[in-house]
Amino acid sequence: MRQEDIWDTEAAESYDTPGTGMFAPEVLEPTVSRLAALADGGPALEFAIGTGRVAVPLARRGVPVTGIELSRPMISRLRTKADPATVPVVVGDMATTRAPGTFRLVYLVYNTLSNLLTQDEQVECFRNAARHLAPGGRFVIELGVPDLRRLPPGQHAMVFHSEDGYIGLDTYDPLRQHLVSHHFRFGDGRQARVFRSPHRYIWPAELDLMARLAGFERESRHADWQGSEFTAESRSHISVYRLPPTAA
Repeated sequence: MRQEDIWDTEAAESYDTPGTGMFAPEVLEPTVSRLAALADGGPALEFAIGTGRVAVPLARRGVPVTGIELSRPMISRLRTKADPATVPVVVGDMATTRAPGTFRLVYLVYNTLSNLLTQDEQVECFRNAARHLAPGGRFVIELGVPDLRRLPPGQHAMVFHSEDGYIGLDTYDPLRQHLVSHHFRFGDGRQARVFRSPHRYIWPAELDLMARLAGFERESRHADWQGSEFTAESRSHISVYRLPPTAA
């Protein structure tokens, strides 16, 4: 299934959860604060800007934000929060689409890099970030650490979350580094709704090599937006890559 088919009108309408989940203040505020600091007074570009979860509050902090987004329904949802003059958006994919201008910061949050399903596309995403950045500019990625240690031998599926009315299940294809996240929502009756999204997971060391191929140097890696130490037990990471100041 194509990404533009996955992120359709129904998905866009259900994406925003104000005050909870990824929209909870304790999640969103550290994200925006750290990105504002990394922008260092310059403009920022968000790959896969979605409904503006991060871009809109970042723009309110005084950081000029442009976006690239493949899903027109997600852009329509964004337009209920910010007009094109406040947060301009270019329609296209994050691996190849060019936005006008030069930026101090390009960022890609909440595992979205894994929506690109081949290693080649992911490498091209790094190269696309480099094309948009001024010398010394930064590319910031928020990404989960593959959790294959929890996968029992011989099994290819794992429940990653469950609560009343919801079960989240990942199915794995280790040969291709693919997983499909299945989100089941149900009530008291027999009917359930399912949303599926495919991903290609990336090991941190592999991510560093992708960055080097695009001319980046790793500046830092932390376990969260607050700057906690990244360890072998960390479930996710915030990786900051930087172009050399003398880059062409």
